[in-house]
Amino acid sequence: MTVRVEQTFELNASPEDVWNFIADPEKRARAISVVQEFEETGERTAIWQIELPLPLLNRTVSVETEETDREPPTYVRFIGRSSAVHVVGEHRLESTENGSKLTNQFTVEGKLPGVERFFKGNLENELRNLEDALHADLDQSK
Repeated sequence: MTVRVEQTFELNASPEDVWNFIADPEKRARAISVVQEFEETGERTAIWQIELPLPLLNRTVSVETEETDREPPTYVRFIGRSSAVHVVGEHRLESTENGSKLTNQFTVEGKLPGVERFFKGNLENELRNLEDALHADLDQSK
């Protein structure tokens, strides 16, 4: 089973300010609650150490991430691979009359029992965490 979630945020901020957040792989990773550590390993690569609260997974999992597409200042796509999960994240940014619209799409494919169930129940909350982190970065409330 593959889990897909899409959420759109309307923001009272310029596309440039939103891009400064969304184009930063560390800021994107830090917004996700299961990411315990983050390490950049190259210009477009990083390792996320994630901790999933699953009975059969009592260790931190290294997820090798790579930014595969970047079209400043409107689009960024990354993939993450590990023994437990395969993730694809996409962020599309558009200018609006009042600021910006950010569309976020995530696809998660679990490779271990319980991983997809965890993300099915929690991926929308993780995107809310991303939205909260973005608002905090922009120093504004929702």
